[in-house]
Amino acid sequence: IIVYMSNYYRNSFFVHYLEFCWDFVCDILVVLQDIRNTVGNIPMEWYKDFPHIGYNLDGKKIYKPIRNKDELDEFLDKMEDPNYWRTVHDKQTGSDIVLSDEQVELVKRLQRGQFGDVNFNEYQPQVEFFSEDLMIHPVTNRPADKRSFIPSLIEKEKVSKLVHAIKMGWIKPRRTEDASRGSYYDLWANEDSSILANHKMHLPAPKIPLPGHQESYNPPPEYLFTDEERALWEQQDVSDRKLPFVPRKFSSLRQVPSFPRFLHERFERCLDLYLCPRQRKMRVNVNPDDLIPKLPKPKDLQPFPTTQSLVYRGHSGLVRSISVSPSGQWLASGSDDGSVRFWEVCSSRCMRTVQVGGAVKSIAWNPNPLVSLLAVAQDSVVLILSPSLADRQVLLSTEQLLSDQWEAESAEEDGPVKWINLEGEELSQGIRIKIQHPKAVHQVTWHAKGDYLASVMPDHSSHLQVFIHQVSRRRSQNPFRKSKGLVQCVSFHPVRPYFFVGTQRSVRIYNLVKQEMTKKLQANSKWISSMAVHPGGDHVICGSYDCRLSWFDLDLSTKPYKMLRHHKKAVRGVAYHRLYPLFASASDDGSVIVCHGTVYSDLLQNPLIVPVKVLRGHVITHDLGVLDVTFHPTQPWIFSSGADGTIRLFT
Repeated sequence: IIVYMSNYYRNSFFVHYLEFCWDFVCDILVVLQDIRNTVGNIPMEWYKDFPHIGYNLDGKKIYKPIRNKDELDEFLDKMEDPNYWRTVHDKQTGSDIVLSDEQVELVKRLQRGQFGDVNFNEYQPQVEFFSEDLMIHPVTNRPADKRSFIPSLIEKEKVSKLVHAIKMGWIKPRRTEDASRGSYYDLWANEDSSILANHKMHLPAPKIPLPGHQESYNPPPEYLFTDEERALWEQQDVSDRKLPFVPRKFSSLRQVPSFPRFLHERFERCLDLYLCPRQRKMRVNVNPDDLIPKLPKPKDLQPFPTTQSLVYRGHSGLVRSISVSPSGQWLASGSDDGSVRFWEVCSSRCMRTVQVGGAVKSIAWNPNPLVSLLAVAQDSVVLILSPSLADRQVLLSTEQLLSDQWEAESAEEDGPVKWINLEGEELSQGIRIKIQHPKAVHQVTWHAKGDYLASVMPDHSSHLQVFIHQVSRRRSQNPFRKSKGLVQCVSFHPVRPYFFVGTQRSVRIYNLVKQEMTKKLQANSKWISSMAVHPGGDHVICGSYDCRLSWFDLDLSTKPYKMLRHHKKAVRGVAYHRLYPLFASASDDGSVIVCHGTVYSDLLQNPLIVPVKVLRGHVITHDLGVLDVTFHPTQPWIFSSGADGTIRLFT
């Protein structure tokens, strides 16, 4: 065979390969001659309880050799027998075999990952048998079988037998139902067999979902509420609860009481069936990618604050309010520890501390750069402070504003608000004027020109909730005769004579010149917490305690243009930047979310609102996170104050 193949193919590599295969077959034949046990490749432990170890070629039993050697004999053989290290035990015959030198060398080569044949060269040059050269004779010239292109007679015979069996009825293609076994039908199949069911647009009422494991009288332990889950369930609103009941466990069905909300559930079910409209709508094939708005990348919207740079430490209580001076050099903060601190922005150094004798609810720096004044809301008093952290010209203009017409207006008759000029120790601390209010003040805010100041006193039972004060003439007035709700926050329009009043669910805009309400904004939230007006004056953002941020376009509608639900807890503060298209919101979840909000002069183009960064750093204390947030007047920086008693600067 080898000589014939070598003469036919003229390939030395192929000849060497055939010689190697022939040697391998010969070795196998030699090995087979030594195999006397014919049990095959099975576990020899199967024969451990028998006196024989297998069967030979004649079918006779091969008995196990008598082995009387114990461990001591094994040790002596190991020490005295020079061939002990090359002796192996054959499990199929039960005898010991001494390996020859060639077999030992073969085992070593296989352990090293080498070929068994010493003379085999694995690096010999390869001879391409199927090359690009066209050969004269084909490799195989076997013609195709005739059965490959004519119909099969055997398959024809099988098909004819199947057809005959079907005709005779021996094979039934389809199984028919036996009517004698009884018929079963769906009880609710003909539920809509009424006149309305024949209507084209009729839709059947949705059925009540089947009860689950949590509604069982003996539910598994994982469905029962823990104390924390039960407290959280009781705090949630009825519409926000996943389950309308609390799963309970009873030892037997006899101890299960009647369901107290049974009539309520039946009544709500009837309301759903009666009031909820049902209409068949054609499904519109829309590409899901088209529904996602194409927003620019945050890198293209820079600059905006991304990194925490400084931490202002010194307060021992909640820092409820912060404010930045118009120059951007100084930062003021008010805390529950009864102190107002003045910080240098660039170095986080506390320049001055003023003790006001009570928890500070709100502070606001006068936006007029020619005046250095700070308004502080503490209990039922609004304090006007002069921190003396400006140049001589600003201090002179501040003194002139505080001293103008004080003597002329001091003789006026007393009203609900009293102006008190301070002296002595309080004057040495920088407290110049005290404005006494009838109730606790929660917020103070300045007009853009710096002469008017508004204060908020939330109270349902009184119409004295908002006061507007004029610092230069020492006058105070209540702009509203009737209470239109619980006032939460107020703000002045930056350009026009408009006044924004935020109640629990709406924001009213009043014209101070005409003394009338011009617009009412519906926030679609349960409780408004804060408000900010865009520097242009045509847009307003409102934060609420139900984790929502509403953006209003005053030229578009009285309803929110955009509702942002990025926070997980109550939103405590919102703010706009004076120069950059940025706005931010602070929440009790310990985060400050900075968004890009571009407002276009073209009224036909909607504002571009893109969240760009989530800033974290405050530690949540007593379920309170970030309480106030404000931007730097000239730089894309943001300040935040938290319940952990710190103020953080992000740049």
